[in-house]
Amino acid sequence: MVRLLGQNPLLLLFLVTAVGYPLGRIRVAGTSLGVASVLFAGLAVGAIDPSLKLPEIVYLLGLVLFIYTVGLASGPGFVASLRRKGLRDNALVALVLVLAGVATWAFGRWLKLETPLIAGLFCGGLTNTPALAAAIETLKLNGISGDAATVGYSIAYPVGVIGPILAIAIAQRLWRTDYAQEARDLQDLAVSSQEIAVRTIEVTQREATGTRLKDLSAAFDWSVVFTRVLRGRDLTLSRGHTRLQIGDLITAVGSPEQLDEVTRVLGRDSPVPLETDRTLLDHRHLFVSNRALAGRRLGDIDLQLWRRFGAVVTRVRRGDVELLPRASMVLELGDRVRVLAPRERLDGASEFFGDSYRALSEIDVMGFSLGLAAGLALGMLPIPLPGGTTLRLGFAGGPLVAGLLLGARGFTGPVVWTVPYSANLTLRQIGLVLFLAGIGTRAGYSFISTVSSAGGLRLLLVGAAITTLAVLLMLWVGHRLMRIPMSLLTGMVAGTQTQPAVLGFAVEQTGNDLPHVGYATVYPLATIGKIIVVQLLLG
Repeated sequence: MVRLLGQNPLLLLFLVTAVGYPLGRIRVAGTSLGVASVLFAGLAVGAIDPSLKLPEIVYLLGLVLFIYTVGLASGPGFVASLRRKGLRDNALVALVLVLAGVATWAFGRWLKLETPLIAGLFCGGLTNTPALAAAIETLKLNGISGDAATVGYSIAYPVGVIGPILAIAIAQRLWRTDYAQEARDLQDLAVSSQEIAVRTIEVTQREATGTRLKDLSAAFDWSVVFTRVLRGRDLTLSRGHTRLQIGDLITAVGSPEQLDEVTRVLGRDSPVPLETDRTLLDHRHLFVSNRALAGRRLGDIDLQLWRRFGAVVTRVRRGDVELLPRASMVLELGDRVRVLAPRERLDGASEFFGDSYRALSEIDVMGFSLGLAAGLALGMLPIPLPGGTTLRLGFAGGPLVAGLLLGARGFTGPVVWTVPYSANLTLRQIGLVLFLAGIGTRAGYSFISTVSSAGGLRLLLVGAAITTLAVLLMLWVGHRLMRIPMSLLTGMVAGTQTQPAVLGFAVEQTGNDLPHVGYATVYPLATIGKIIVVQLLLG
């Protein structure tokens, strides 16, 4: 069997994946290893015999696919976060990473550990796979095996997952965090997580008549979408220039809290369910598969949509999140828009958006390949640092930076840089599995010999110390000194650790999606920062 697997790397790859992936779904104390379990399955298989290791191209291909698709998906959110308090939040992350790097170096020198092992402990303590890839690549360029780095990563990784969860649980209890109050205080950031409801309102307030709807929305800062207006027996679509009259019935879409405010200003609730009347106006959920619309703002196509089809977009579903449409919202391939229009014109609107599920399963191969090639070229560029050290972003950092920039850009002329949401998730998962299986099998034999030695426990304690220092420093400085709400800070901790398991725990504790905001704000910089720090450690 060993000879068979050693001579058939594809068989070995899929065997490791088939064994490891289900193990990551086993939950212990509310958390699981997730896809990282493939790494440990690879280590176990690789430990059996030195010949059981996958070719180098397997983990390199997996790495670039994973990190580039992460960059594409994170680009728009990263750029948007910088317009809020992203600079403050990312400055905190940079401070934590620098101090964690210094502490790791000090521990390593004190215990007289070899440099690749130190780098691996840093990557594992902060649970960052791209940083490990950068370490392995840097070692390879210097003719050194990356097995020791993978061993250090594997030993420190479990504590890197469990440690932040325990720290958050203790901190929220000590500081008596009121997550419900924080959600109310940060309502603007939490809009995406709020329930979206539909309500029919009867206009009874004379003060609300004669003024255009868009002026009313601006005056009262409403985040709602007005759709149908019934005046007498005439049912029409509402527009920004619509002026209401006493007795009108109007349908509004928004959060329950916002709808309460709109109702107070306009009049009172009406029992007439206008949204169920589909005789003249009808709605349809349409996939955005027309590549000409990818990267365009909804406000830019709104007038075109109205003139051609008399249609309006009332909701946008992206992944598992349903959003209210805004003029500044940038459409992505794979978005699902709810369009309201006259029944006879819905087919035209469907053709306008594309509405092809098959098209969403395909990617722009030219744009994807060009972007990835640009990222690989960027990773090769030497960046001189003081002291004669040369830094390279490498296979991990180059594609990530390119993905962030191109993901935020969306498209350039006819070239679409972004990838449909479902295709992005698929490519990302395949890439991560290839990478973890590849490095796991290649380091498995070294891993067993290191763990079984007397120094295995010592390495585990070093990894725990790195994780503890980084997480406690971020929680204390962020909440006690910088006054960042815990709802956001827990997401930032997960983003700094680049750890989905920690993010899942944070969302469970807060009961809202605010941790996602903190996670998206710091994730890109945390990933790039760790890639840089680990190369400095090796230097």
